[in-house]
Amino acid sequence: MNQNFLALGSKYATYETAAFAVLPIPYDATASYRSGARRGPAAIIEASAHIEDFDEELRTECHKSGIATLDEIDPHADGPGAMQEAIFKRARRVVRDGKFLLALGGDHSITPALVRGVMTKYKSLSVLQIDAHCDLRDSYQGSRFSHACAMRRVLDLGARIVPVGIRSVALEEHRFMRRCGIEPITARDCLRDADWVDQAIDRLGQDVYVTIDIDGFDPSVAPGTGTPEPGGLDWYQVTGLLRRVALERRIVAADVVEVMPIPGQVCTEYLAARLVHKLMGYVHVQRVAAAPRGGRRSA
Repeated sequence: MNQNFLALGSKYATYETAAFAVLPIPYDATASYRSGARRGPAAIIEASAHIEDFDEELRTECHKSGIATLDEIDPHADGPGAMQEAIFKRARRVVRDGKFLLALGGDHSITPALVRGVMTKYKSLSVLQIDAHCDLRDSYQGSRFSHACAMRRVLDLGARIVPVGIRSVALEEHRFMRRCGIEPITARDCLRDADWVDQAIDRLGQDVYVTIDIDGFDPSVAPGTGTPEPGGLDWYQVTGLLRRVALERRIVAADVVEVMPIPGQVCTEYLAARLVHKLMGYVHVQRVAAAPRGGRRSA
């Protein structure tokens, strides 16, 4: 079976000429409720073979700029710290090669290492976090590398975070956000405030890393995740936000995490595959628009 995203042949999947690089990271050692996100990357890639290459909204085929699917990063036997280092080194290499990195998790604990790798090239980085949970605990179940601590570790790197879709907050996280002046845009805000997208964009810097925990979506459309929280975002809220961010800021890398395939149904991994393709399309269109006439701008 073809293991490339979109089941692309070598013409559009060669790393040296590709604008985009898909990095599977099947790691869920820090899962705290239901495990299984380690199967997410393979399921997303398999589902991607069944979506159309043509984007009906953008009227483009972003795969023609090249999408390379990299070898997965195997879980590290030396523990989460060693795993973070392995992810960092791979991410750093990809961004130094001029590729748009799009990682597939795995649980959310992979994000700090990815952000760290991207920050070797983009020093001043904002992180748009689409998520049901804040993930701002300093430690959880005895580990500072838990998926529940992912955004706290991102803050430790000096990046700015803009959480969107939040609807489950621990008291510790609530107090931390008040001390630090972090104001999440909750799922309730997305429902009642007409200007919530403007608010999110206003809080972002120019260079943006996007991390999408699939539980940011409502479980009615994405049930395959470890902690499905009711009252989440829908497809058009998320894609509308991403399109605006791509238009008004520069998205430089991204990840999609916490997809936990459910036997007998494929809706979550299919949604994730479509989301990855859609995000690539938004980035592709903006880069083409920004490229000098007669020239081609690299990713």
